[in-house]
Amino acid sequence: MTTQSETLSVLRVAELNERKANRFELPLTDAQCDTISQELGLLSLKKTRFKWQLVAKGRQDWQLTADLGATVQQSCVVTLKPVSTRIDTVVKRRFVPEDHIHQIDDEETAEVEINPDESLDPLLNEIDLMAIFVESLALELPTYPKVDGASLETTAFTEPGKAALSDDDVKPFAGLAALRDKMQKDD
Repeated sequence: MTTQSETLSVLRVAELNERKANRFELPLTDAQCDTISQELGLLSLKKTRFKWQLVAKGRQDWQLTADLGATVQQSCVVTLKPVSTRIDTVVKRRFVPEDHIHQIDDEETAEVEINPDESLDPLLNEIDLMAIFVESLALELPTYPKVDGASLETTAFTEPGKAALSDDDVKPFAGLAALRDKMQKDD
């Protein structure tokens, strides 16, 4: 038996209405939220919202506009305590035939130049809304979540009787400065 969220998760382009906006909401089950949490390394994912509208643009292109919302819980990078963040964003994607996405492959240098428009996606037979939700959510997550007031303390460890290395000591030019100072002393 397929659930409503499973049937709305993957859209067949051939079945979409080209004359008016296709509007739906992608409800996520608790199991789907748990799976996404594990995939993205979250402590939890709650209060999700993914309302979208898909409109035909011209003969072959489709424009997706979605309202994405979620409450995520991550570990603080300093204390490992849970940090909750509310994410509310608008997702925009344009689906175009693959031959319209310009890629230049230079065989000599093996470099690929990709169209700088990040909202462009290749138009295939199906559009996977769940994949778009997960990717968009991942891009919006705080990179270094931190509990209010959390900070790293400076701690130095070394052998007894020796000076501990500081952050300044491990900088690339710290050794040159010490050498310069020593040479000036010798003169």
